[in-house]
Amino acid sequence: MSTLNMPALDSTLDDALARVTTAPNGPDRVPGVVASVTRSTGTVYEGAAGVRSLNDTAPMTTDSVFAMFSTTKAVTGTTVLQCVEEGLLDLDAPASDYVPEIADLPVIDGFDDTGTPRLRTPETPITTRMLLLHTAGLGYSFFDETYHRLLAEGRYPSVITATRAALNTPLLFDPGTRWNYGSNMDWAGLVVEAIRGKRLGEVMAERVFAPLGMSDTAFGMTRSMMDRLTEIHQRGDDGMLTPTGLVLPQEPEVDMGGHGLYSTVRDYTRFLRMWLTDGEGENGRVLRPETVAKAVVSGLGDLQVTMLRGVEPELSNNAEFFPGQRKTWAYSFMVNDEQAPTGRSAGALGWAGLANLYYWIDRSADVAGIWAAQVLPFSDPASVDGFLEFESRVYQTLT
Repeated sequence: MSTLNMPALDSTLDDALARVTTAPNGPDRVPGVVASVTRSTGTVYEGAAGVRSLNDTAPMTTDSVFAMFSTTKAVTGTTVLQCVEEGLLDLDAPASDYVPEIADLPVIDGFDDTGTPRLRTPETPITTRMLLLHTAGLGYSFFDETYHRLLAEGRYPSVITATRAALNTPLLFDPGTRWNYGSNMDWAGLVVEAIRGKRLGEVMAERVFAPLGMSDTAFGMTRSMMDRLTEIHQRGDDGMLTPTGLVLPQEPEVDMGGHGLYSTVRDYTRFLRMWLTDGEGENGRVLRPETVAKAVVSGLGDLQVTMLRGVEPELSNNAEFFPGQRKTWAYSFMVNDEQAPTGRSAGALGWAGLANLYYWIDRSADVAGIWAAQVLPFSDPASVDGFLEFESRVYQTLT
């Protein structure tokens, strides 16, 4: 098995933070980064650079805590698959069999002359499979003009509020007819809660975190986690970074399965490794090998993953992994159908979190990795470039 070039990977982190002490918030800088690489046999690289906050001198460390945002989705997807394994969930049954309220979501067909939303009944019911695949019709305000307008007009609160009201948004199209990235996994988490009779965080703690040895992952942080928290920074139009103090709700009305977890790179690497080991964790099995095999292939058929168009500039730029290449979706990851320029194998898995966290899982090459920062908006050029260089150097070493 190939070993990794540790100095080359360390220098990638340092490059992303070049002159951080003299120009810490320039347009090509990030305050701090933690990155990790694992094979099926264990972690082979772990590094940290920079600081947790531009308001403090505390260095970034490999046990620093991050708001994980949409890297939460794959963990929620895992709890859904566990329900399927136990015969408790039919992915193709209406999701309303488990969470009746989801049947009340209408489809929005624009707005009338008075600005009132035009709503109608969907032609097909939402299934849990659609939620896993992001084909249910749901969206996010920062990636969709209609949702942005509904939020701006005060018709619905932001998903960041972690409330049930934030999830009662209309569908953008009839379920099953398109791929569109949105609050699908928040609803999938509610399906799990209905089946298990417990909060999603409790289910994750018992059935995912314990067997994987993830002691620093939760929707609500412990005191120790708070002491190691990395601050989220906002990049302005001038490229300068400002600490925001933003912390997701610590006693949420809903454990948001789409974005609500806090964790460390060290913990999340254990989760990534589970997908390389066919579902086996350090302290027990999380998923059966046959479940993993089904979960890592595209379920979209002829549909494809499309560019995420940023409509709220403070939260996201336009975002697309490997433009020009075909991407699809599994349970619940993006699948790159072609070998990526970084060296990532065709059929590998990956995704990201809003504050510029990025990960990949390449089962063919037996390697997975994560690059974690806390910078808004998403698809921040300095962050993306650093991640892609990091991943590329991993593959250069492996080959």
